[in-house]
Amino acid sequence: MISWMQKHNKYLVWTIWVATIAFIGAGFVGWGSYSFGSKAGNVAKVGDIEIKQAKLNMVYSSLYNQYNEAMQGQLDDKTAEEMGLVKQAFAQLATQAKILNFAKELGIIASDAEVADRLQNIRWFQKDGVFNKEIYEGYLKSQKLRAKVFEETLREEIIIQKTLAMLTTEALPLEEEAIAAALNVSDKLAYKVLTDGDLDFVLDEAKVKAYWEMQKENFLTAKSYELSIVWTESKETPVTEEEVKAHYEKNSFNFTDAAGKQLPFEEARLLATKDLKIKKTKKAAQKAYIAFKKGSLDNSERVTLQVGDAKLTEEIWNALEEGSAGEIFKPKTVGERYATVKIEDIILPRVKSYEEAKKEVTAFYASQAKKEALFALAETTLENFEESNATVSDFVKLEENVNLNPLNDQESLQFLQKLFTSSKEKGIISVFDKVIVYNILEQKLMPMDRNQTDFVKDTAAQLKQSTFESNLIKMLDRKYPTEVYMGGLVN
Repeated sequence: MISWMQKHNKYLVWTIWVATIAFIGAGFVGWGSYSFGSKAGNVAKVGDIEIKQAKLNMVYSSLYNQYNEAMQGQLDDKTAEEMGLVKQAFAQLATQAKILNFAKELGIIASDAEVADRLQNIRWFQKDGVFNKEIYEGYLKSQKLRAKVFEETLREEIIIQKTLAMLTTEALPLEEEAIAAALNVSDKLAYKVLTDGDLDFVLDEAKVKAYWEMQKENFLTAKSYELSIVWTESKETPVTEEEVKAHYEKNSFNFTDAAGKQLPFEEARLLATKDLKIKKTKKAAQKAYIAFKKGSLDNSERVTLQVGDAKLTEEIWNALEEGSAGEIFKPKTVGERYATVKIEDIILPRVKSYEEAKKEVTAFYASQAKKEALFALAETTLENFEESNATVSDFVKLEENVNLNPLNDQESLQFLQKLFTSSKEKGIISVFDKVIVYNILEQKLMPMDRNQTDFVKDTAAQLKQSTFESNLIKMLDRKYPTEVYMGGLVN
């Protein structure tokens, strides 16, 4: 816990609002949008405060931006929905609204001068370090936002910051001592690392089959499609050197190396040729699609494929999963050819027979049985623990890079994190595929490093503020009820 706090101390204070600057970033890159139902432009009401659809869209876009950046641009709307981004956005706004209700009761306000000052200090709207009205108005126009709406968001952010600032208080000496003690406690251990290699494990097929009987509903065949495919090849499509060069010049930005640098024509010739052939073959593929649909052209092959099979592209599979038996899809590129695909039949998943599932079931059962056997061995080892048969460490601290043989660095760190948050003098700790039986032989408090003083003070103050904020929100949850006007915003 202390290790995590030291690495992530800037995140310790619970951030309850989404900073306006994050909205601006999301707006400029244009990532993420969501269509919400609403009641007179509002999606919910918290206490006396209505949550507007425009605000929810703004926060959703901000979250989408942040996650998409973390995922290196791989986030899409389907994944965002699976991650519950809209619920996260609404939860942030609902919490914000509760604080604003509370601030209103206390008479906390933000003046026009404070809003103007905050606005003029947003660097996105500055040119040469000075607020530029044209940039600001251009942003509002691009995002279809009224200045009043945006500036009201700034006002609310200032009010929230003022409200939470009332919870700020310096840490007491005793609180700092508690953090320092957690950082500097040091243990001398006797420990024994157990792995699958310590087990006398024999696989019992009768138990494997019994396991399958209880779990067979979890072992299903993959959904499959019986498909007829008409292939239209592009390799023999004639192209001239002049055509290839003209195609390259028109689309040169598409021909890049692994680093994203544009390739010169000689290096891009093969790519440009293939690309042009595909483009020129499109009309032939469309004619084949029409002929196939009319029944005047036979399929090139008939195959049965599991969902996601690499024979077809992800784009085609996405279309197939939305389709139905008998449907014919327009041609799509697969490598250097076009595929016109017809769904002949959809084969739904079914429970596998024991023989079909045997290999998979055996692996699952063996993994679970070995884990149970390893913990049983650990219990026996703990009951009969002898220091003479164990490894004895030097005094170790969580904040030091300690390698406890035969554990690697990552395993050692995870073991120590669990050890220093446990109240047990002796016990069992699992780390990845290993189990460690330990006994604390001796414990002592090391003197605090001078370099830790500021960190200890900051951490104690942040933990205290975080606790105050958390308790405040719990109180406000009871005080200000939430009325939601549409589905999908809460669990």
